[in-house]
Amino acid sequence: MKEKLEQIRAAAAEQLNAVGADLEAIRIRFLGKKGELTAVLRGMGQLSSEERPVIGQLANEVREYIERLIAEKTESQKREALENKLKSERLDVTMPGRAPELGCRHPLEQVRRELEDLFVGMGFSIVDGPEVEYDYYNFQALNIPENHPARDTQDTFYITDNILLRSQTSSVQVRVMEQQKPPIRVISPGRVYRSDAVDASHSPMFHQLEGLVVERGITMGDLKGTLETFAKAMFGESTQIRFRPHHFPFTEPSAEVDVSCFACGGKGCKLCKGEGWLEILGAGMVHPNVLRGCDIDPDEYSGFAFGMGIERVTMIKYGIDDMRYLYENDIRFLSQF
Repeated sequence: MKEKLEQIRAAAAEQLNAVGADLEAIRIRFLGKKGELTAVLRGMGQLSSEERPVIGQLANEVREYIERLIAEKTESQKREALENKLKSERLDVTMPGRAPELGCRHPLEQVRRELEDLFVGMGFSIVDGPEVEYDYYNFQALNIPENHPARDTQDTFYITDNILLRSQTSSVQVRVMEQQKPPIRVISPGRVYRSDAVDASHSPMFHQLEGLVVERGITMGDLKGTLETFAKAMFGESTQIRFRPHHFPFTEPSAEVDVSCFACGGKGCKLCKGEGWLEILGAGMVHPNVLRGCDIDPDEYSGFAFGMGIERVTMIKYGIDDMRYLYENDIRFLSQF
């Protein structure tokens, strides 16, 4: 048995010193539950009482020897692997670095933030509301009767007879007037939805920013001054605005608002189609029925409201002639902004 133990010691040492030794396989062969050393120890019951302690001590020495060799070989393999990794991943610190490519905000997001900063600087607060809206807030409370064309299913995405995807952020204005009494000065940017075919100037989903001011003594002059400040800040100090009579059910009087073409200074060019003006938004004085429906006395308070498409402002500001570019996520287009 003594000779067998010495053979195990020698065989283990030979295998552990071999290049690329499989340490786990060697451990199982010699020290595992069914290993060679374990098999020898099981036969110690056949030895005499004098031989048993001698063989037992030798067996422990062989076990310790093999375990020590495995531990040393494990550390050696780890060091070798680390050295090989360092060599293969070595960096030349003298080479010039490569700056990471930086992204930028989407042009719609840039313009939205610019608009928000502009109106916040004028004393407005930013409010938000649900995109899935009740018919009451999207139409009824805005003085839009049931037979109005805006209620047609060709224009509005209805979920049920009473629930729809909001077609304008004006619904947020009603919610604000219900919860807050004058003075009110808010803007409500957000996504809106209309059943429009996709083309160069239409999309079934787009972004609006609407504004509302309600206070004592508010006039069309206040509306004009606010929009002039907006136009000059957004399109340049030389920009002028023009009001054209229009009809919106929720404002009276109502107007379409144009800005002078900043590309040609109003002389007429390709951007403004030779007219010298660019249609930018709709506005007007809040209809007394809308105020009254929100428990605000129209004899005591008046207000103005305006609404603009953020896509429209973005396209005019950057000279973009097709709205679809804003949604196609072409990096060649977006990187220009």
